[in-house]
Amino acid sequence: MDRFGGQRRVQIDDGVEDNGQQENGMRLRPSDNNVTEDQEPFMGVKVRRKASLHRDYQGDYLDVPSHPFLMKILQKQGDKKVLFADKILKITGSGKMKRRILMITDFAIYIVDPETDALKRRIALAAVDSMCLSELSDNFFAIIIPTEYDLLMASTRKTEIVTILVEATESTSDYTLEVTFSNRFEYRASAELVKEVQFEEVEGGIKTRFIRKEIATA
Repeated sequence: MDRFGGQRRVQIDDGVEDNGQQENGMRLRPSDNNVTEDQEPFMGVKVRRKASLHRDYQGDYLDVPSHPFLMKILQKQGDKKVLFADKILKITGSGKMKRRILMITDFAIYIVDPETDALKRRIALAAVDSMCLSELSDNFFAIIIPTEYDLLMASTRKTEIVTILVEATESTSDYTLEVTFSNRFEYRASAELVKEVQFEEVEGGIKTRFIRKEIATA
């Protein structure tokens, strides 16, 4: 199954189209040119390592050590080194957006519910196959996890997130995380559901929609 159409990057929105019957479009700011500043660092096989690329990167935007519930989650898993922490929007299997805390360590990705302080998901970096972003100017990105279901999220710091994940994967394994750019891609929205996300630049913004492709069977 070809998961990516017109390969180069990924993204998402709150509009849902299942079986072609329902459609809603979230409009985002359009791209000013074909290659955005967010896209440029990932045009090669590897992320270009330039000091200027990281000059505005802070990593931990939540001050994790000051939050006992986050430290407890990390300590329980034996993780100590936080590479990134911030609040993001996670797109659910039904296409809704929920506020979550994203933490990245040198071994895993953590998704935490900030309302209940509960760990919702932990993904080992070794399980991540690739990342996807759209070719348009937006804040969405997808983390592709073949052995589980994928993660679709939105963050104004997506470039930093992608850079950190690529570098963390390189430092703990012998492969480079692939970063794909495409305005159409398939992803596993849940354990049982596969969807396609389509992005289109229209007047006044970017239109996105979800199309149900198939139900995964055991």
